[in-house]
Amino acid sequence: MNISIVYDSSTGITAKAAEAMGKKLTQHGHQCQVQSVGDVNPGVIARADLLLVGGWVNGLFIIRQHPSAGAMNFIERLDNLAGKNTVVFCTYKLAAGSTLKQMKQALEHKGANIIGEFKFRGSEPNSSFASFASSLS
Repeated sequence: MNISIVYDSSTGITAKAAEAMGKKLTQHGHQCQVQSVGDVNPGVIARADLLLVGGWVNGLFIIRQHPSAGAMNFIERLDNLAGKNTVVFCTYKLAAGSTLKQMKQALEHKGANIIGEFKFRGSEPNSSFASFASSLS
């Protein structure tokens, strides 16, 4: 499967999580391209069988949690995704709040078919993501 992972990272934690996700998916035989929202090639997204979009959680400690502006701006710039299987993910320190819900709604508005959502406290994908990666094989 051809997979595109696109992320917004402020401190490098989300970038590391995206790279780790790419390695995990590659271990299961998939081809992965991992790119930041600023470097992404629209053609890569168009050719992807699966799109993963992620960012870091912005907010005040444990209140007013929301997706990073970079992640949401990227989603707004996307063309119609017309049923493209998509996964959302975020990294957070204390709480994720409604971050994933907001990202899912924005992607569904673009026509994406959301098939998964993951939140990571730090840069390491959790066991739920490992199970997801193995289920794609």
